[in-house]
Amino acid sequence: MGKPNSIKPVSAVQAPAAIGPYSQAVIVSNLVFCSGQIPLDPNTGELIEGDITKQTHQVIKNIKSVLEAGGTDLDHVVKTTVFLASMNDFSAMNKVYGKYFQGVSPARTTIQVSALPKGALVEIEAIAQITQ
Repeated sequence: MGKPNSIKPVSAVQAPAAIGPYSQAVIVSNLVFCSGQIPLDPNTGELIEGDITKQTHQVIKNIKSVLEAGGTDLDHVVKTTVFLASMNDFSAMNKVYGKYFQGVSPARTTIQVSALPKGALVEIEAIAQITQ
């Protein structure tokens, strides 16, 4: 892992590339801090078409890929922040979210924002413990 408190970037080829000057995730100590993921197709970099259900599935798939590249997985997520373009989508997003986070659910904050990059309906960031 390198010297204590060093910061190591994570890059996952199975997830969309960062669309700005940031890392997909960084590792500090035994934690992976995953940047917010929006529903981009990792092959095209374009926003996927669809409703909040379809977009939430894609966001969590993207998070899963980034976490795996960082040596962890969804089962070791300790905290998420969900950003919604509309709280009217909360229930549908929550149903999809619950399918991926079983067992001990991570701590979570969900907030409505005025807009998300590329017109996305949802963005999720995560913090997870490293398992490898």
